[in-house]
Amino acid sequence: MKRFWLNCLAATIFVFGFMWGISKITSLNLFNAFDPISQALSDFELTDYAFSNLRPDPLVDQRIVLVNIGNLSRAEIAQQIGIISQFKPRVIGVDGFFNCEGGLRDTVSCPQLLDTLGNLMLGNSIQQAGNVVLVSKLHPSNAIRKSEASNVYDSIEFSDNVFQDNAFHGYANLVTDARYQEDVKICRAFTPVMQVNEKPEYAFAVKMAMLYDSAKTMRFLARGNEEEIINYRGNIDVQDVRISYLKGQDLGTTQYPVMFFALETDQVFKQEFLPDMIKDNIVIFGYLGSYIGDPSWSDKFFTPLNNKVAGRANPDMFGLIVHANIVAMILNEDYINELAEWQNYLIAFLFCFVNIAVFFWINQKAPLWFDSVSLMLQVLQIVLLMGFTIYLFAGSGFKLDLTITLAAIAAAGPCFEFYHNVLSPALARLWLKLFTKKENEVLMP
Repeated sequence: MKRFWLNCLAATIFVFGFMWGISKITSLNLFNAFDPISQALSDFELTDYAFSNLRPDPLVDQRIVLVNIGNLSRAEIAQQIGIISQFKPRVIGVDGFFNCEGGLRDTVSCPQLLDTLGNLMLGNSIQQAGNVVLVSKLHPSNAIRKSEASNVYDSIEFSDNVFQDNAFHGYANLVTDARYQEDVKICRAFTPVMQVNEKPEYAFAVKMAMLYDSAKTMRFLARGNEEEIINYRGNIDVQDVRISYLKGQDLGTTQYPVMFFALETDQVFKQEFLPDMIKDNIVIFGYLGSYIGDPSWSDKFFTPLNNKVAGRANPDMFGLIVHANIVAMILNEDYINELAEWQNYLIAFLFCFVNIAVFFWINQKAPLWFDSVSLMLQVLQIVLLMGFTIYLFAGSGFKLDLTITLAAIAAAGPCFEFYHNVLSPALARLWLKLFTKKENEVLMP
């Protein structure tokens, strides 16, 4: 019996060694012909299906209202902020930079400087409102870039002082795999707080939530997670929300659950909204296209709500709405929980060990049936675990990452056969040879 369990342990270690070797080989891009397939699959997670298909549609969160700034000038944005602030929102967020890109302060490189009146109007509107949160952006130094460290920053980009001095700020950085701004951006998570030059800096959405409800936000931060998975609940309605809100009509069907009311640029100027939409709520200004419903890719992300869960073609959510989903998650205290990485590895090891033990037993009791039964068991486990992962997430919001477990189960069958038929006999012969040699040396005069 002791030898049986030692063989199970050795075979399990061999499975993980095999998977480690395969991961190192694939990281060298030796299978470039399969890159399109691997890229499509890497964009997909099991829980994406639950995000977009299994969970019930949410109620519209009336505490958060979005305002499209489209291609407005700074003077026009100032007018929008002035109009909205008259209706006493508790927090105003502006997802937009008002500075000179690259720090160049000449009117050729930064034509915004020519709009002196617009800059004065915008600065005055921010000051008069008194509750505005502007976005900032975290940057790593060249030394940090060369070190390839992740989520390490040592400088912050702000809007110009005339705007920033009278506002709060929060960084707009989101967690994506994009290497540059125009690259495909898949956003599943964000970093709530970062230490920059030994000072805590908060994410844009976290700062807005903190100003709205500090108690809930502090409970969120007390979770202590370096990264938080965004619990996406919905998008905006691309139809005329003005009519839907005023008349109490159904919001209509869209390809995404409707979570937030959004005002078009002209609706703000014409004040075509009820004061109750704004009073004591969070109003976030930002880019939603030239018009609401614009298929623009600018500042747009792929999210789990995308209708195509793998091999995505079009990004589905503007950055402004991503930030709104984060705020709603914090205020609703509706988080996504997951296991620690070591726990995922432990689960994978236990599943693999049990499978190996079962394979040894089947091979001993019914060797002729081994191939069929072992394959059936592997497929059945994979299907059940995938279904369990999806429905656990849909029902409780717990994200169970069984990627390594599924890989271990899939690799257990062929690895067991190689270990049992090739590796184990070879090791036995080697051990016997070494043992016999030592014995002969002892017996020789």
